[in-house]
Amino acid sequence: MKVLISVDMEGITGVVSQSHTSSSHAEYQRFRKLMTADANAAIEGALAAGATDIVVNDSHADMDNILVEELNPAARLISGSPKPFSMMEGVGSDVEAVFLVGYHARAGSAPAIHDHTWTGSVFQASLNGKPMGEIMLNAALAGHFNAPVVLVTGDQLATAEARELLGDVETVTVKIAVGRNAADCLPPAKTAPIIRRAAQKALERKHAPLDIKRPITLGIEFWRSVQAERAELMPGARRTGSRSVEWVGENMVSIYRTWRAFIYLAGNP
Repeated sequence: MKVLISVDMEGITGVVSQSHTSSSHAEYQRFRKLMTADANAAIEGALAAGATDIVVNDSHADMDNILVEELNPAARLISGSPKPFSMMEGVGSDVEAVFLVGYHARAGSAPAIHDHTWTGSVFQASLNGKPMGEIMLNAALAGHFNAPVVLVTGDQLATAEARELLGDVETVTVKIAVGRNAADCLPPAKTAPIIRRAAQKALERKHAPLDIKRPITLGIEFWRSVQAERAELMPGARRTGSRSVEWVGENMVSIYRTWRAFIYLAGNP
């Protein structure tokens, strides 16, 4: 059984502040360890459930945060960026299940820790008219390859978003956000065994992959009109408002790549 574990950072145990997630701050080094520890807990659960091939994809910022020397050697690490499938590098038809570890809620969620959708440049996004965050975007790409997302960890808004989207998915709420930069946090000694048990349980039962009806309409509303002007340069893009564009594709691979192109074209507000 092959398992892909995509690990973001905002939803990791104990993370509440930008100083915890940015490499320019001294505190970041502590939280790299906690990010690696949450990944290890998920790996241990996957192994207990019989996984034979485990790939961990570092999915935060420059995607070189996880400490490879502290990662469980039963797994391989995909580190660095850019990568063809970015947060979902390693996904393919051979992957049987996906874990989203340390994920955050979509832009506009409150009182979520560091709510955003990929970048602070996006006001809101959608797939076929439904609000989209990183959980939906990445689960939809996994679904293209018939791989279900079976575990999501993060704060209470991230896990609620996952259940609303994916139904009876295993979730672990490692903290209760009380504001964008504050949360009631469980300590690592508590979250590690919970993540481990949830990962094992997730692989011991059946889950359906997320299937997005085709053709697929990707919508993005940016913070500034100039960003929509830049994004509109993408072939096939259609301006839908002063700050928004949309693009229609036949599958999630093309949608995912277009999403990334839009983000790069739009740039900062």
